[in-house]
Amino acid sequence: MELYNSTLESGFILEGILTDSGSPGLLCTTISVLYTLALASNGLLFLVITMDTRLHVPMYLLLSQLSLMDLMLTSVVIPKTLVDYLRGENTISFEGCALQMFLVLTLGGAEGLLLAFMAYDRYVAICHPLNYTVLMRPKICWLMVATPWTLAFLNSVIHTSYTMHFPFCMTREIRHLLCEIPPLLKLACADTSRYEFMVYASGSVFLMPSLAAVLAFYTFVLVAVLHMSSGEGRQKALFTCSSHLTVVGMYYGAAMFMYIQPSSHHSPQQDNILSVFYIVITPALNPLIYSLRNKEVTGAFRRYLGFRLLPHCTSALMGKNEKENRMYTEGLFLFLLEEEQLPLTPPSYTSVPGGHT
Repeated sequence: MELYNSTLESGFILEGILTDSGSPGLLCTTISVLYTLALASNGLLFLVITMDTRLHVPMYLLLSQLSLMDLMLTSVVIPKTLVDYLRGENTISFEGCALQMFLVLTLGGAEGLLLAFMAYDRYVAICHPLNYTVLMRPKICWLMVATPWTLAFLNSVIHTSYTMHFPFCMTREIRHLLCEIPPLLKLACADTSRYEFMVYASGSVFLMPSLAAVLAFYTFVLVAVLHMSSGEGRQKALFTCSSHLTVVGMYYGAAMFMYIQPSSHHSPQQDNILSVFYIVITPALNPLIYSLRNKEVTGAFRRYLGFRLLPHCTSALMGKNEKENRMYTEGLFLFLLEEEQLPLTPPSYTSVPGGHT
């Protein structure tokens, strides 16, 4: 097949999910609503955690990083997709494609690792509350923040550079929502089998251990929850844990099908649907799942943003002993721990830099 030598100048054409859909208008509206929800919820959550010194503790520091990653990840792809659909033009330059791939790989990879660290934080808070300030001391906490960004950045640099060095064939059409490795390799006019194995190996290294860690930590948490005396508290905890695992499963499942599944099993329709899950659906759901029923977060929203739509956040809560509230929140699901009144009360906590004791 003749090589397409002017890709560098002309770029690519993204034939994504809106192009292949039978109802592009309805799908465009749905994606717009989800993007707006993801943008607003993650932006506000990140802002509130940054502003409120009461939330400068490990649990919320990690949650703020998740919000930042989700906010950036969905904004790298969705605005261009919507604008392209409205304008009727789906082109993207060679440099723009490389940049988009780099950012998606960095943010997506970092989020996968961060979810494992967040699960560890909850495990320590529930199963080892007396050792929480030691196991989650500031240096370890900041290391948990830096590690996902660093490893994901290095991984992204390698894969973006290697993927974009291939010569591409006559067609410039990428039948995908965004520039990602699997659909781009289908356009390559070279043997990509070895590199596909490299993608499979690195995807396995990034995703499988993180997913195994998340499942292991939540298993320990669930075992501890099942030993609680209150049936109502146990039911609430199981509901919350199942919500967390559902969102985590959606993210890891979609990413694993995209990067670990053999290329021969990929189809444009399947890849487009999977990409929507980790590009827009999970970023929209994460802040709701992780913070909707958290009393300290809803209290911070009321204090800083004047929200009055959160009835569970009353002035009586703010009148409680503040330090006790913070300790219980770090133990995962404040409402549950308050109701259960666990016999082991965590010790006072010294916050990460920027907070206060």
